[in-house]
Formats: sequence, structure tokens, C-alpha cells
Amino acid sequence: MSVLTRDEAQTRARLIDVQRYTVDLDLTRGSHTFDSRTVIRFTARAAGTTFVELKPAELRSVTLDGHPLDPAALDGNRLPLTGLTEGPHELRLDTAMRYSHTGEGMHRFTDPTDGETYVYTQLFMEDVQRVFAAFDQPDLKARFDVTVTAPEGWTVLTNSVVEHLGEGTWQAATTPLLPTYLVAVAAGPWHSVRTEHRGLPFGLHCRRSLAPHLDADADEILDITRACYDRYHEKFDEPYPFDSYDQAFVPEFNAGAMENPGLVTFRDEFVYRSAVTDTERQTRAMVIAHEMAHMWFGDLVTLQWWDDIWLNESFAEYMGYQTLTEATRFTDTWVDFGVARKAWGYDADQRPSTHPVAPEAVEDTASALLNFDGISYAKGASALRQLVTWLGEKDFLAGINTHFKRHKFANATLADFIDSLASHTDRDVHAWADAWLRTTGVDTLTATVTTDDTAWHLDLSNDGSTGVWTAPDPAKDRDGLTHLTSLTSPPARRPHRITIGLYDTDPGDPRRLTPRSRLDADIKATGGTGLSAHGPRPALFVLNDGDLTYAKIRLDPASQEAALRHLSGVPDPLTRAVLWNTLRDMVRDGELEPAAYLTTVAAHLPAETDLALVQGVLTFAHAQVADRFSTPAERPAALTLLSTLCQDLLHRTEGGDNPGLRLTAVRHFIDTAQHPDTIRDWLDSGAVPGGPDLDPELRWRILGRLSVLGTIDDAVIDAELAHDPSATGQEGAARCRAALPDPQAKEAAWTALFTTDPDQELSNYLFTATAQGFWQPEQTDLLRRYVPRYFTDATALADRRGPAIAEAAGRHAFPAHAIDEDTLRLGDQCLTESNPSPALRRKLADQLDDLARALKVRTAQQS
Repeated sequence: MSVLTRDEAQTRARLIDVQRYTVDLDLTRGSHTFDSRTVIRFTARAAGTTFVELKPAELRSVTLDGHPLDPAALDGNRLPLTGLTEGPHELRLDTAMRYSHTGEGMHRFTDPTDGETYVYTQLFMEDVQRVFAAFDQPDLKARFDVTVTAPEGWTVLTNSVVEHLGEGTWQAATTPLLPTYLVAVAAGPWHSVRTEHRGLPFGLHCRRSLAPHLDADADEILDITRACYDRYHEKFDEPYPFDSYDQAFVPEFNAGAMENPGLVTFRDEFVYRSAVTDTERQTRAMVIAHEMAHMWFGDLVTLQWWDDIWLNESFAEYMGYQTLTEATRFTDTWVDFGVARKAWGYDADQRPSTHPVAPEAVEDTASALLNFDGISYAKGASALRQLVTWLGEKDFLAGINTHFKRHKFANATLADFIDSLASHTDRDVHAWADAWLRTTGVDTLTATVTTDDTAWHLDLSNDGSTGVWTAPDPAKDRDGLTHLTSLTSPPARRPHRITIGLYDTDPGDPRRLTPRSRLDADIKATGGTGLSAHGPRPALFVLNDGDLTYAKIRLDPASQEAALRHLSGVPDPLTRAVLWNTLRDMVRDGELEPAAYLTTVAAHLPAETDLALVQGVLTFAHAQVADRFSTPAERPAALTLLSTLCQDLLHRTEGGDNPGLRLTAVRHFIDTAQHPDTIRDWLDSGAVPGGPDLDPELRWRILGRLSVLGTIDDAVIDAELAHDPSATGQEGAARCRAALPDPQAKEAAWTALFTTDPDQELSNYLFTATAQGFWQPEQTDLLRRYVPRYFTDATALADRRGPAIAEAAGRHAFPAHAIDEDTLRLGDQCLTESNPSPALRRKLADQLDDLARALKVRTAQQS
């Protein structure tokens, strides 16, 4: 199949203008295919030739202006339209399209709980071609008339208000101008909760088997939705531009959510079957706020080409966190962003695959798909937060509203966005954009403090990007060792406006630090700045206090010592997030030993009051420090430390006044258990002593860990699945079976993952669950022979099953535990000789770079 290049898109946009699509989908044709009939009305600005895209199971007929075209002319996903004359044209196509089980196109899912079937679309990038024929590029917006024929008893949801005409036929109101990738249909026997707000229909929808769980949370979800809707109307001059607002929680969804106008689709894990923490509820609320922001930025104003995807995602990311803080009970959302989301951006920006927030070299759709990462989301949102700090929120919002007014129901570029901002300020926004949006890497801001008898002086240096660890060069260093010390360091630096926090030891409680003052500082891109004051030096200087910029921080030696001793005594959770991130970065960069980080975790997490920090720090401590940065010989002690810490947290929460912290401790105690007795007792009794009772999530978590430890068998897993036959139960069972330390179980899991039989292929979620269970650090000897097989089988799988499964194979099925030179050599050989698909290539390059970093950290400890 051909990918669309930027040049081809520009040529087609110059030639044609698309007015309207009429799409008729028949979902009653069986379980493998559905019928799709499309009429496209468009105008050619001059005589010429172009093409329309589609990926049918069967192309039955095509007519252009009433004249039949040969279906055999379809070349891959392109049907040529030759000899177009200037003026209006009508293209009609009758096709059969395949249902998907990978979360792409028209995904079909049968609920194992009750046998009900649901379908929904995910048309991002090129997947509209799997559902109907289209001129598939974001700047050819059109109006859509959608009709759906569905089985009796189903409800059909689309971008606009839908009328049931009887006999299973549903007609949607004509949409405003939309790009093809934002058209949406969801159909099935949905359970729905409907209301109105400000005269606009609001709806929540989920599978019937999840109805009690949605009903339990419907008030909370709708309250968040209404609060965000109202707050955006206070911020934005343009009103909400669509005729309804439905939120559908759909099964086996690959992303967190998708911003389809009027019909946002969410992964239905956000309908909680089991207990969750308040931080997890905050995450769901943030996603709701994020997707609603897209209704303006992305849907009302759409990118012209995929190089400006950051205009969608960075804006929605920033607005989601900021609006949640302003309009809901979740007032500390930036803490979670700092300790969890922002780290995603930092990590991505230090790999060889890094790219600018606003890249210029996005030549085709395959390249564009790779940029949906921590840079486009977290780094971009951080850049916007720094822009608001530097520009001022009033001028920022004025520029945003000018942008909406100028480009509503049309397309825009980075240049358009910057011009809109520049129209409301005397500051050089264009220079800011060049420094922040067109460069790569993470600046490092370093503090140096000098003192004398009467004063102190703080020097701040901007050391620019610290570079990225690079995997072995295929043309040299075939021994795979040089990459452990080689760095590439782009010279670009950025200006930063930051706050510096000054903290003293509390004379009444030496464990605590109290704020002396906060000072604002502008650090130029070309160097640093300095501050001086009379009096004793503070115990701790915190650069980027408040986390308003995007940079790694290095403390002066005395401040680092104070942070290690007093971190939990710092009063503000956002300041603590900055300090925890600093320690995290130092571990990753080989500047702080993993054992020292774990000692700090054990010393300070028992006193931590912010749940997002507890969750984020524990996750990094386990998944990265214990499992990757610690050597195999050190790992048992690291797990013991974390398990003991979780026991301390359980003792601290015995009174029941902090259920979220207790749940977090229970989960991590299970995950770090090296002996089965305690968690097996919990499973047998159905509860943790002192609470909580074991819900399905905790039961499958315990079974997963017992599977890794080899203390249960298939019979136990089967019995639990009989008790919980839900989709989540099916995934839990697949994860457990793959985790068993048994040669036959491993071979069965491998065959399930990489089968070449289309009838046996796993859905996207079952593939992920199986892959998550397969590789375990405790089973290195058993798994050794699968490491070389991975690089061969994953390459073939990615070619066979497409980008979504390729991404899952690179993310979840990669042997991340195999941290050695042999794995690096095999990966390098795969990249240079096997020509993996773009999606898999990107994931492999990132995984190998992370593996090289872990090996460097381990090597540094042993030297």
C-alpha cells in the first residue's frame, strides 16, 4: 500500500476542492465484512489527474460522473481518476470492507461476558480508507452525510445527531466541514446515559456488561464534562462548533481517546470495574478535558499537514491539565504531569529518534505516524506552559482566539499560529518558536553556589542539550561497546523563564524545609545568569520551582545533599515533583547510583502525602531502577526494599483514611513479591488484612505474580477465568499463561503472538496481554532462546499485520529484560539488514537505546 507524501497532498489540494461525502454503511452483512457505498462530490480547479484512496475487501463498482471505471484499476490503495475536466464531479463507489481486530478502521468486538457485538471506527491518519473511499488528507475538508444500517436492537452514534428511521436504518445530520480522519461511527447495543447542558445533547455510552460501572461514575464524568465545557467557553470566543457531545467508552481501543467531533471515543478501561485511586480518576478527567479542547484545536481548526500534529496534541495536553486545575476538584494536576507525563517527554527527547516539537521534515504519512510520542504531547505541552509563563496568559488566550477566528472550519500551520500570537504582543514570538519548537534535546540548567562570611552567590548555567545515547553505528563499533560512552550534543539552547525556590531547615523540625523566598530568573539561550544576596545561604536551591519550564535540573552539591535528606519535608508537592525528577534524571544519566535512589525512596515515600508522587516514584523505582538499572545480582535486594516499603505504607494506612495510598501499596507489594506465601493467602481469603477486598483487578494481579513465581498452573487460571469471563478476564488469563515458567507455556504463548494463520491471530488487546506476560526477569535462562527469534518474527509480524500490531510488538513484546551486548548486536543487525516496517523500526530503535542506557548505568556501577 502506498503512503501519501506531502508533495502528493499539496498537488491534490491545488487541483481539487471536496464539497461533500455521502456514506452509506451496512453492518448487517456478517462478521467479516460490511458494505460501504460512498458518493464524493468535488470540483476540479483545472483539468488534470488525481487519485482516491480505499482499502476494500472487494471493489464492486465505480462511476465517475455516471461513467463506469474499471475496478481492476485499483492499485494497492489508490484508484486513479484520469482525465478530469475543470468543474464539478461526482464519484460513486460500492465496496465491501473488512472488519478489524487491531483497533484500526472499523473495529469489531464480541463481548465474552454476554455475547453482544460492538463496532466502532478509528480513522486516524490513513485508516478511513478501511471504512470508505476518500481523498484522505487533512486539508481537504468536506461535509458528511452518514447513513448506517445496523442489526435490530443496536444504537448508532456518529459525529452529529442521529435519527432512527426504522428497520435498523440510522441517518445522521449533515456535519460541518471535517477532515476525513475525524469521521466517526460507533454501533452496538450500547448502554447510554443522556442529558443536556446549555441546550446541547450530552451522552455517555458503554457496553451493556459495563452498565453498572458507568452508572456508578456517570455523575462524576458528566460533572467534569460540564465544568470543562463551561470553562472553555470562558476562555474561547468561538462557541462549541458541533450539534452534540457524546462520549463513547469502546472496547480494545489503542489510544487513550480520540477527538472525533461530537463523538469522542475512549478506551473503556476508563469505566472502572475495580477500585482505583483518585489519581487515576484525575487521569480520566484530564483525558476528558484534553479531548474537549480538541473540539477547538484540531476539529474547528485543523492542521494542514501532519508536521503540525503538535498543534493538536500539545495544545490539548496543556489545556487539559490547566483547565482541570481551574475548573474541577483536581487542583494539583500539574504534579501528576510533572512526575509521570513529563518524564515521557524527557525520555523521548534523549533518544536518537528525537524530533522537534514542530518538525519540518515530515515527508509522508508513515513518518508522521511515528511522531505521536512524548515530544508531541508532553514536551509540547511543557513548551506551551513556558510560553504562557513568558508571554502572559492574557496575551496567549488573545492570540488563541484570533487563531480560531481566522481559521475556523479550515486549516492552519505553525506559521499561522505564531502570527496569531504575535498580533497580541511586542515580544518576538517567532524567535521563541524557533528556539523551542524547531530544536531537539533537553537543556540542562545547573546551579553553582559560592559563599563567604556575609553573602552567597548563585550562578545558573544553561548547558544546552545533554545529547542522546546512540546505539552502535552499523558501519563501525561492531563490538557494540563504543555507544556506551559516545554522545551527540546538538548545540541548540533555549531561553528559560524560571522560578528559583530558596529553602531553609525548619528550626522547630529539622526534618522539614521552609520556604525563604522565590525569585524569578530569565536564563538566556546563550548562557546563564547569577543571583546574590547577603546573609547565610539557604539549605536548598530549587531551580525551576513550580515546574514552569522544560529542562533537566542539576543541584549544587549542598542542595543535592539537602534534597536527599529532606525531600519529604519540602512543603509543596510540585516542588517535590521537580526534585524527584532531578533524582530520576541523575539515575538515568549515571550520576546517581540506583541503590542511592532506592534508599531515598525508602526514606521519604512513607511520609509522602501526594498520591501522584507515590505512584510515579514507585513505578520508576520498580520498573526501571530495580528491573533494569540494577544488575541481576542486585535486583533481589532492590525488590526486597520496595516490598518492605509497601509493607510500611500498609501499616500507615491501616486506619482506612487513605484508601488510594493503601491500594497503591497493595498493588506494588504484589508486583515486587519474591515469595508467594503472603499474596497467596490474600487470594485464598479474598481480601488484604485490614482491606481492601480483592476485586477482579487485584485477583488477576496476584495471579499474574504467582504465575511468574511458578506457584500456580493452568487449572488455577482456568478456574479464575470461569469466575470472571469478561474481556478483562480473558486478558488476565492470557497474561498469566504467558508468564508461567514452563517451556510448553512459553512456546504456546510465542505461537499465539506470532502465528501466520489469519484465523488464529490475537486481537490487539489479547496480543498486548500475552506479550506483557511473556518476558520476565526471573526467567532469563528459560527465555534466552527466544531473544534472537524476536527480531526475526517481529519483523515478519509487523509487515503482515500493520502499524498497530507493529507498535505493540515493539513496545510490549520486546525482550526488555535482556540487557546485554548480544541483544544490542541482534537489534542492530535487525535494523540494518531486515528492513523492519517504519512503526517497528521506530520502536526497536527506542528500545535498543533504552537498553544501551541501562547497560551503561550497570557498567558504571561495576567500574
